[in-house]
Amino acid sequence: MSLDTPVRPATAPDAADIPGQTPLETAGRDLERRLARRAAHAGGVPAPTVAVVGGHDVLRPEPPEAARHRASATVHLTSDAVLLGPWGGTPDTAACGVCLAIRWQRLRTRTEREALETGLARTAAGAWPPLPDFAVDAVWALYELTLRSAAPADGHDLPRVTRYDLETGHVQSVPLLADPLCPHAPHAPHGPHGPRRPHGPETSTGPAETDVAVREPFPVSRAKSAPDGYRLRSPGSYGLPTDALANSVCGVLGAGTWMDVTSPTTAPVAGSVFMRGYAGLTDVTWSGQANSFAASRDLAFLEGLERYAGTHRRETGGMITEAYDSLVGRGEAALDPRDCGLYAPRTYATDPMIAPFDPARPIPWVRGWSLRDERELLVPARLVYYSAGTAADHFVFECSNGCAIGSCLEEAVLFGLLELIERDAFLLGWYGNAPLTEIDLGSCRSPVVRAMTDRAALCGYDVHAFDNRIDLAVPVVTGLAVRRDGGPGTLAFAAGAAFDPETAVESAVSEILTYLPHLPRQVTERPAELAAMAADFDLVRRLPDHAALFGLPEMAAHVGNYLEPPAVRALEDVYAAWERSRPRGLDLREDVLWCKDELVRAGCDVIVVDQTTPEQRRMGLRTVCTLAPGLLPIDFGWPRQRALTMPRLRTAQRRGGLRPDDLRDDEVRRVPHPFP
Repeated sequence: MSLDTPVRPATAPDAADIPGQTPLETAGRDLERRLARRAAHAGGVPAPTVAVVGGHDVLRPEPPEAARHRASATVHLTSDAVLLGPWGGTPDTAACGVCLAIRWQRLRTRTEREALETGLARTAAGAWPPLPDFAVDAVWALYELTLRSAAPADGHDLPRVTRYDLETGHVQSVPLLADPLCPHAPHAPHGPHGPRRPHGPETSTGPAETDVAVREPFPVSRAKSAPDGYRLRSPGSYGLPTDALANSVCGVLGAGTWMDVTSPTTAPVAGSVFMRGYAGLTDVTWSGQANSFAASRDLAFLEGLERYAGTHRRETGGMITEAYDSLVGRGEAALDPRDCGLYAPRTYATDPMIAPFDPARPIPWVRGWSLRDERELLVPARLVYYSAGTAADHFVFECSNGCAIGSCLEEAVLFGLLELIERDAFLLGWYGNAPLTEIDLGSCRSPVVRAMTDRAALCGYDVHAFDNRIDLAVPVVTGLAVRRDGGPGTLAFAAGAAFDPETAVESAVSEILTYLPHLPRQVTERPAELAAMAADFDLVRRLPDHAALFGLPEMAAHVGNYLEPPAVRALEDVYAAWERSRPRGLDLREDVLWCKDELVRAGCDVIVVDQTTPEQRRMGLRTVCTLAPGLLPIDFGWPRQRALTMPRLRTAQRRGGLRPDDLRDDEVRRVPHPFP
């Protein structure tokens, strides 16, 4: 028999005793009282602490007393469900109610998050949620069950959260990863969230401090399984906690994944999550595009983790706030952001979201490592975490260029540098209208390349590949798919870089195949908008605009050097000289250093910032942001093209022997790049 009266209002009369309470808060107090009455009759069972989730923004620090209350809560009331936990797990994986609330809020809809996080006015619509007797009985039964399940069971070492749906009665349990930014006091080093790695200086406006911990050496020797084996582990070997990464209650990367079983070119698996960036909430999608759904799923989660680390800093400390002039004035090594390129003066004059870099204005900095100079230096946080920033450092919008994930720092750094080289080469070829030799795809030995081009042909596309090296020796291949009938979705570009030329070809062609099934529809859904962009490039403002614009048939007029290349040669002929001299060692460290030396010869420093989050470190992963100041950075939005203002655009073809002189301003192709 229930401890409550048989007929009871949605919330107890004695719960509405605090003026100004929202209905959710009133319901939370009522639930806590009713569960306490059950605990008193159960004998020996502690009464649970109840916290309300969804009443206000928990991504901002709460008052200490409220934070302690939430952290210790084991029952959490939302507008449509009751969450019980975290329960179970081990000391190394412990999480608290604050972790749960943070993860839960990040999965809310755009409307919910905007209301919670931007101070929009909200009006309560009656007493909600309703808590009939049977619902409280169910919560009590589940609470008792979680108390008996405190020890890890069924091989699970992560704490879990049980969700009871107040409308349907459906019960589900999901794992929870502790949030590294949880502000609750016991989460200090060696607290219940486990030990944390040493940090650099805390955020301050004073001089940079020095870490007291000895930094790990870098780079170190890493044995490869074969000369061309640059990934030390397969994507499926990490044993990622995928249920904790994607679930509808507290998933780190989103509420779940989806597959496109109708795709004729790849077996896509994707997920998404809202992340707050410069322009508000952005739907960040992560995906894998392999030839099997299982392989795609592994790749998707790795990409999601890479973006999770790169969009925002996921650890406290390790950051200072100071002006560049002040740092240099006292002899600190610091990267001048002007070396990475700035926008044209017209852009700063007309774009209200950005302002020119001011070396006298304090901005946030993080610590990086110069491979060229073998020393630590400070790097503007704006260039490292591409969805975070402050009003003081909004001199540029960065993207994920140069960010990479791997099994160790060396692996991540190598692939980050290869991405920098790939994007730089693509932009040099595009804006510089460079004469690129086409690669005869029929000369590729790989059956994978032949299978991919056959799939593209079934979609009505011919695929081309070009040697896009300009002045750096690393093979870079640009791929182009051309729709045979000239209809919507006419052109699709992509690129790949690798020490093995055939791998570079595979990478570029594989990337193209991910766009072909959707490009025609993306063009037909917005014909007037894209036609206006073709007439006025200033209307190209977002990342998706670049690829969609070149789905218009009329944009083929701007790609003459790709449609009519100066030569078509076999793959082995194109890269014969490279194959005679390229690195073929069995130590990944040597590959990283070779790549570093190649960039230094081009006049660049090579900088690494470790973005690895505590969750990733536990999974055996490392994530980095690599920078090579002076290389052309990829930007999206026609007015925001740093490449057009940088010296390298004019000099690289001369350095690479493609022309005898520097590129003149009137020779620059002033058309938005088609990089997707």
